[in-house]
Amino acid sequence: MARNKDKPAPIIEPRCLTLQQAADYCALTPGGFAAWQKQGLVPGPIPGTKRWDRKALDAALDKASGLQQPVVVNEDDPWEVWRREKAAREAAKTRGGQAEPSAAAKRRSRTAAHCPG
Repeated sequence: MARNKDKPAPIIEPRCLTLQQAADYCALTPGGFAAWQKQGLVPGPIPGTKRWDRKALDAALDKASGLQQPVVVNEDDPWEVWRREKAAREAAKTRGGQAEPSAAAKRRSRTAAHCPG
């Protein structure tokens, strides 16, 4: 299919940025960007490269400016219960012992003891 020559080609913004591009993205000089990096405000380059991830920069700046909301965990959420129990089972395997029963498992056993079936 031929491209419509009346429409401009789409602008593709790269996700991986050079040091100069990352600094420009943050409206800093490369030296200022390095200072922010030392302060922990922005991440370093992608491991093994000399490129910065635009999304990582966005996430770090959101966190630094207070835009990133903390994750609230519902302790009774079935997913969280399963995740905690699985982590406890895996930890017990590495210790070679029994896992400590989860709070949900303790509640179930107390309920079963008080409610004969």
